[in-house]
Amino acid sequence: MNFVDEARIEVCGGRGGNGCASFRREKFIPKGGPDGGDGGRGGSVWGIADRNLNTLIEYRYQRKHCAGNGEHGRGSDCFGAGGADVVLAMPVGTVVYDDETGEVVADLARHGQRALLAGGGSGGLGNLHFKSSTNRAPRQHTAGQPGQARRLRLELKVLADVGLLGAPNAGKSTLLASVSNARPKIADYPFTTMYPHLGVVRQEAGRGFVVADLPGLIEGAAEGAGLGHRFLRHISRTRLLLHVLDIAPFDAGVDPVAQARAIAVELRKYDPALMRRPRWYVLNKIDLVPVEARAGLLARLRRRLRTKAPMFAVSAATGEGCRDLMWSVQRFLEEHVVSGPDVAATDDRGTPVDRGSASLAIPAARSTV
Repeated sequence: MNFVDEARIEVCGGRGGNGCASFRREKFIPKGGPDGGDGGRGGSVWGIADRNLNTLIEYRYQRKHCAGNGEHGRGSDCFGAGGADVVLAMPVGTVVYDDETGEVVADLARHGQRALLAGGGSGGLGNLHFKSSTNRAPRQHTAGQPGQARRLRLELKVLADVGLLGAPNAGKSTLLASVSNARPKIADYPFTTMYPHLGVVRQEAGRGFVVADLPGLIEGAAEGAGLGHRFLRHISRTRLLLHVLDIAPFDAGVDPVAQARAIAVELRKYDPALMRRPRWYVLNKIDLVPVEARAGLLARLRRRLRTKAPMFAVSAATGEGCRDLMWSVQRFLEEHVVSGPDVAATDDRGTPVDRGSASLAIPAARSTV
């Protein structure tokens, strides 16, 4: 199934039924009076978050969703039935925008959360409502109101605790495969990752978190270069960013510090709030550096990066250092618990719940670290 994280749809509520102008006409009951019923209310369009979904691909092909119209009122005090509602299931983490104004209509961040996307029109009044002591035979009645019609833009922001950032071929997918049950595509060419992957890291029973691997970022990503700009929205809900650096690049002249600074610039351009998010540096491919040269290399990188952020040297290919990294992440997440829908809660087996953990995630399995 293709991963689709953006779609545009049209929604319209049902029209309310018209009120009825009618009079009682039973035998032996002269001047029976008005008995016209009201029209039924039009149906509404609702959005609901469903953690069993992981993509918006359905809304790429079915773009218009209309609720049912209300029935008209009838005589003998018969009120029209209301129109049928339409419920649109969306992945947890979907943000609904008004496509014309840009206003946020709904943020479906919890499983089962419902939001009204387009309200139905109210039904018209029958002449039953217009009778009075001076108007005993009213012929007035009102028409039903049209339902609300809107053009909406759907954006899926995956819900994860930790986001992996880095340049293409930095080893993010290899790291995700090493520490979780996820099996992303791994190859020796840039932009192997075409869409986000989620993996569940299980440390022990009842302790775990969700990691998201994003496509590689390059300079100019905020303006549309490469693939990462399309998926930067997916790190907006993460609580910790792991910036993966390739400290032993095969291409001559590649400077991992320059790449790290370029990515930081792109994050600031896309959303300045991302620069205030905790960001740790993960120095990957340490196995390609001689043991006696590692301490000096790490000291030079920290000095050039000018950061006090935690820094970890790992080898995603061999697993060296990955266990210590994951335990440090686990402790950080437990010490910085955030209340609200953005927290990736886990059940007693370590599987995320009420957070759409099924979205893009491989079925849970035991961590390799």
